[in-house]
Amino acid sequence: MRKYFGTDGIRGRANGVITPELALKVGQAAGLVFQRGDHRHRVVIGKDTRLSGYMIETALIAGFTSVGMDVLQLGPMPTPAVAMLTRSMRADIGVMISASHNPYEDNGIKLFGPDGFKLNDEVEREIEALIDGELHKRLAGSRDLGRAKRIESVHARYIEFAKRTLPRHVTLDGLRVVVDCANGAAYRVAPETLWELGAEVIAIGVEPDGFNINRDVGSTAPTALVNKVRELRADIGIALDGDADRVLIVDEKGQVVDGDQLMGVVARSWQEDDRLTQPGLVATIMSNLGLERFLGGLGLTLARTAVGDRYVLEHMREHGYNLGGEQSGHIIMSDYATTGDGLVAALQLLSVVKRLERPVSEVCHCFDPLPQILKNVRYRSGEPLRQAAVVTAIENARERLGNAGRLVIRPSGTEPVIRVMAEGDNRTLVSEVVDEVVDAVTRVAA
Repeated sequence: MRKYFGTDGIRGRANGVITPELALKVGQAAGLVFQRGDHRHRVVIGKDTRLSGYMIETALIAGFTSVGMDVLQLGPMPTPAVAMLTRSMRADIGVMISASHNPYEDNGIKLFGPDGFKLNDEVEREIEALIDGELHKRLAGSRDLGRAKRIESVHARYIEFAKRTLPRHVTLDGLRVVVDCANGAAYRVAPETLWELGAEVIAIGVEPDGFNINRDVGSTAPTALVNKVRELRADIGIALDGDADRVLIVDEKGQVVDGDQLMGVVARSWQEDDRLTQPGLVATIMSNLGLERFLGGLGLTLARTAVGDRYVLEHMREHGYNLGGEQSGHIIMSDYATTGDGLVAALQLLSVVKRLERPVSEVCHCFDPLPQILKNVRYRSGEPLRQAAVVTAIENARERLGNAGRLVIRPSGTEPVIRVMAEGDNRTLVSEVVDEVVDAVTRVAA
């Protein structure tokens, strides 16, 4: 068990869990762990648009410079851009200040190693041990303190990177695209990238004020995008989340397309082009059984992992896959990026749309998903899943489903929520077993 790190960095209420004191210690501890060799060490720091980002960034800078690391401030940038720039700028560590799809009151600290990949559990435990240790004994001397400066050219670097993930002859000419940036980190780079590639771009969720990130916009609230696509008769809608590492699509009919369908589109396209490094892809236990059956029909496999894009990526790296992701829209294409990149994933889909010259609704309908129901139960404290009444309810639910479906129950890694998901061919049965488990958890949580 880790004390500070969850499934995606350190996350919690800003100025509650994520305090300046904690951020200072994270900067010091991570800086010490990644000081390897006698060169001048440096860290890149990006953030999304939350008000608390200023506070956390300042504290992190103090921490890193106090152990002798130079800091390059990127300003508001997508998480995948920070990962890319960590490698591109030869930094020793990269930091993204974001709570992704959470509301503005929350914030978080995501760390990347010099290779641009998220840290593994072992390194995170090493950092945690230092956070709780005697950091004051390992501070740099007065002559060895780090310096901090803001870098202004990074937006153009990421835009060029994103554009180069498409073949040189591919343009988006003739496409009307609505992009929803969730008032988050991609509010500048995503619309500009699409426009430079030739699309007619209508951007929403591009007026961040420190408080409105993910509020009624973005991939977790696609209604605004659906309405705008229908209103403007656009060819496609693209919804990013607050830090732009996930994406959902809205087709020209206003129907939402999730990450499972996107992975199906890309897998089929890459198989045709002989670009898959393994005959299949990696997804999580939450991906729909319909995706697995669709891939099977193509002669491809679906490897499943625990929930969290880091676990998907670890399996991809260990077993040589170059495509993976999550139903929620984290699409990882390791040929291009070291983490999920919502914009790059959208561009890959758009290239297929242009090549096939078919509507998005046709391109993205790879399979009919099995009825799948997901409900969340919020709790205050304790471990509801260990209570006898909940254990019994789960056992009964699994018995009722039998071999006709799947039941997945897990605590969220980022908030005090129990997620209950079931899927199967019989929607009525699926709904009943989910409600039974939710009722049991709710009673215990109350």
